[in-house]
Amino acid sequence: MSQPSPSLPTQEDLDTLSLQLGRPVRDVVEIPARCRCGSPLVAATAPRLSNGIPFPTTFYLTHPTLTQAVSRLEAAGVMAEMTERLGQDEELAAQHRAAHQDYLAERERIRLASGLEPVWEIEGISAGGMPDRVKCLHVLLGHTLAVGRGISPLGDETLDRISDDWTPAVCTCAEAWDHAAEIPTKDLSRHVRRLKEEQQ
Repeated sequence: MSQPSPSLPTQEDLDTLSLQLGRPVRDVVEIPARCRCGSPLVAATAPRLSNGIPFPTTFYLTHPTLTQAVSRLEAAGVMAEMTERLGQDEELAAQHRAAHQDYLAERERIRLASGLEPVWEIEGISAGGMPDRVKCLHVLLGHTLAVGRGISPLGDETLDRISDDWTPAVCTCAEAWDHAAEIPTKDLSRHVRRLKEEQQ
């Protein structure tokens, strides 16, 4: 897998992301990784959403083939296995901590690109359980796809582990989501529900 080249999202990209997610996509700054056909795999999201909510997951895995494959890994207990290995393998733990620092640096780059003020609520907090554990493989794989191999060892490993379902050499987009569906307009995500609850 070569080093990705992030690009600004087009309206077609935003519509595709909304169809992939089943909700209106929010505050996308870049498309850091694409399928060989050009469809988005990952969205780079601003660290503060336009509704004011801090959003630590800079690289958001969106492609349904990948998200479903990773969910199966999580259900099989891979996160607990990886976290246990972090406690036993100091070299792996050091690489995981370095991945955390890279994630923070990438978020800062995205923040500056989006013209936002610093988001103090998530200062020093990356995502996916970094730097000490693993609590979301979707985050780790999103990071690997966004920045390329060699930065997040457990993200790289996640990519290897889903190779029966997806590899960069094979496009699964035609069957991965309903391309003819209406573009979602109602956001039912937990972040929006929480904001509404706080406002009531």
